Amino acid sequence: MPASERASLRDQLAAIVREAGELALATAKTPFKRWMKTGQSPVSDADIAVNNFLHAKLPALVPGAGWLSEETEDDFKRTGASRVWVVDPIDGTRAFLEQRPDWSISVALVEGERPAVAALYAPVTDELYLAARGEGATLNGARLKVGNGEGLAGARLAGPKSYLAKLSELNPRILPQPKIHSLALRLTRVADGGLDIAFASRNSHDWDLAAADLLVHEAGGALTDLSGNVLTYNRQDTWHPPLVAAGPQRHAALIDLLRDHRKEFS
Repeated sequence: MPASERASLRDQLAAIVREAGELALATAKTPFKRWMKTGQSPVSDADIAVNNFLHAKLPALVPGAGWLSEETEDDFKRTGASRVWVVDPIDGTRAFLEQRPDWSISVALVEGERPAVAALYAPVTDELYLAARGEGATLNGARLKVGNGEGLAGARLAGPKSYLAKLSELNPRILPQPKIHSLALRLTRVADGGLDIAFASRNSHDWDLAAADLLVHEAGGALTDLSGNVLTYNRQDTWHPPLVAAGPQRHAALIDLLRDHRKEFS
């Protein structure tokens, strides 16, 4: 996909995810329904409404693109497509249900197993993150760049409590931060400098990660598994192992630190 096409898609995507955010906020003011999916994961009318809205809007932007969403049954036709929309209508549904601000709408276009265009929108705080491959990442129009720290001392970390506890044992000078319910938003806080390091536990999905992945990399950071391998998307299996996002020097230091401790984070 030419750079000009990626940039155009990014700009069109911005308007669509903002409208999706308005839909979610409007739904939150109504007596909407909520229920539990298999595996005790919450879902609500808002998740479905945003999913349906995006499913109606996005295909026209890239004719023939596949579709993968947390709230759409996967028919695996996407695996034969060269481009695939990867969507989490509401990432952090528990936060949405509890009227917390840390939920988001996450959309990415994957091309060649890697995200090419991404939008992540946190409607409550009106934070719109955008990225196109090779064009950098922005927050509400301002260019993003990851922090440039080298070591782990004083690094601000967010992730599963068990991970932070284990890492504190390995390096007691880290600074654990409060939980961010949206995984996509947690990882993207590395891109905007709000966090120095962010973890994802095992079994996150493509839709949790693809948009944040591009945002972190376009801001100059890295998001990989604990062996340093870059993620690939639109495989038959959408699950991923434990992951870490950080600026390049801290990421390298952390991968080195965890080399003999990866099993403790599985």
